[in-house]
Amino acid sequence: MPTAREIMTPDVECVTTDETVFEAAEKMARLDVGSLPICGTDDRLKGVLTDRDIVIKVLAKGKDPKACLAGSLAQTEAVTIGADDDAKEILRTMAKHKIRRLPVIDGHQLVGIVALADVARALPDAPVGDLLDAITVD
Repeated sequence: MPTAREIMTPDVECVTTDETVFEAAEKMARLDVGSLPICGTDDRLKGVLTDRDIVIKVLAKGKDPKACLAGSLAQTEAVTIGADDDAKEILRTMAKHKIRRLPVIDGHQLVGIVALADVARALPDAPVGDLLDAITVD
């Protein structure tokens, strides 16, 4: 089975903890992505910010996206995968946590993201179908 390093999207751009949610949204639009890793000043992953987070946790609550910092939306601990972990572990982790994007870590450094689309391109249909079922079932 391929490893996370082999199927990930490398060179992922982060939003820093001290950037505003508005700046993060602009970056998402420029990059045409629905999520960005949140990295601290120590270059360590603090979480993942999604377009859904912006809508649910900021806009729908009447918060000002120009005053709200991306770091305030970081989860307590981001779910990650090791760069050398195999696809079976990627599938297991995505299914367990019901996530579609998985940051790839080498040591403490963010080296890429494995998205559901990356998994779909790299693996046979059956495991990908099982993953979709696991992610979408409530």
